[in-house]
Amino acid sequence: MGSYIPSTGEERQEMLKTIGLSSMDQLYDVVPEEVRLHSLDIPEGMSEMEVSRHMEELAGKNHVFRSVFRGAGAYRHYIPAIVKSVTGKEEFLTAYTPYQAEISQGVLQSIFEYQTQMCELTGMDVSNASVYDGASAAAEAVLMCQERKRSRVIISGTANPQVIETVKTYCGSRNVPVTVIPAREYSTDPGELKNALTEDTAAVYIQSPNYYGVIEDMESLIPVIHESGAKAVMGVNPISLGLLKTPGELGADIAVGEGQPLGMPVAFGGPYLGFMTCRQAMMRRLPGRIVGETTDKEGRRCFVLTLQAREQHIRREKASSNICSNEALCAMTASVYLAAMGPQGLYRAAESCAAHARYLAAELGKLGFHILSGERPFFHEFLTDCPVDSGKLLAALAKQDILGGLPVDGGILWCCTECNSKADIDRLVSIVKEVCGK
Repeated sequence: MGSYIPSTGEERQEMLKTIGLSSMDQLYDVVPEEVRLHSLDIPEGMSEMEVSRHMEELAGKNHVFRSVFRGAGAYRHYIPAIVKSVTGKEEFLTAYTPYQAEISQGVLQSIFEYQTQMCELTGMDVSNASVYDGASAAAEAVLMCQERKRSRVIISGTANPQVIETVKTYCGSRNVPVTVIPAREYSTDPGELKNALTEDTAAVYIQSPNYYGVIEDMESLIPVIHESGAKAVMGVNPISLGLLKTPGELGADIAVGEGQPLGMPVAFGGPYLGFMTCRQAMMRRLPGRIVGETTDKEGRRCFVLTLQAREQHIRREKASSNICSNEALCAMTASVYLAAMGPQGLYRAAESCAAHARYLAAELGKLGFHILSGERPFFHEFLTDCPVDSGKLLAALAKQDILGGLPVDGGILWCCTECNSKADIDRLVSIVKEVCGK
């Protein structure tokens, strides 16, 4: 790859010096040392076949759990076979950025169909062609709400911690003040929200279902946001929208989220996509690209990239975002998944997630586990205390090929999807019962 890197060693050192670093390794200081790979330790003189076999042996050390009860932003759902069958076609896998509309009609139509589906899913008017991931979608959304006299951003402390950190990073680079309001019993505190709202507040981001699985009372929170003159940005789990009210119905100005549950495997955290939809009044502030439908000179239906003047590669000095690309293959995956499932299929998947989670919560309750959010409604995740050492419990589950919940705030954040059968749940509960000595 050396010949494909356009910068010289001296230029790279100069760039490192500018940001206060001395080596490329320092760029990865935030990555824990125990998970950083410095060398594959491949003996010299091995043939290609031997190297391939050696790499397969290394890959064999990875463990894929048969049962997964963990979510926290990445979820294991059933993926219909047709999804991979369609998106695995060469013309989609190798397609490049559709700058030339006349030879990119297929790709442009796929993006247009994705945008249409996301608008239907969220109940909003306009969608972009996707952004990098759910966290960057949230950050881009709060920044598109900026006005001359309004810049402050408020984010609920019940949002995914990674989303909160990403919003802070984006806003920090623009000197945009960010206020994180504390949670009350794992949901957004209306009183804290009212106290935090000021005349210079541009946007408020609230996630529902939130990081702890709680369904926020958006019908009460959004009017409070609007009364202050700020915009309401709602983070959502797309699967939950098969069962819950849409952001459009709830009155949100912008809806964002992580599209991974829509046909993408958990993998190792990507590649995923961030979806963004908004009301028509905010369409010209939407970052990234939008595909529009039109007709050619002969009256035939066709598609074009539209509103590109907002993007950095045309009018950089007026751009509200530096995003000028999208996650096209992941967006198509979400589109094919939604088409395969249909409204009824999505509803049944969401219903199964909720039903399985409630069954697990009830069974754990019999063993002395208490839901820390009390009686607040939840979708398919819930946070419990743990009457025994959580590390010991999760280790016992792992020995039986079960990935348990995520240790959070002294408890465990459990998750169920349609992939967790009653037999899977009963098996987990029996192991928990044994560990708890009951």
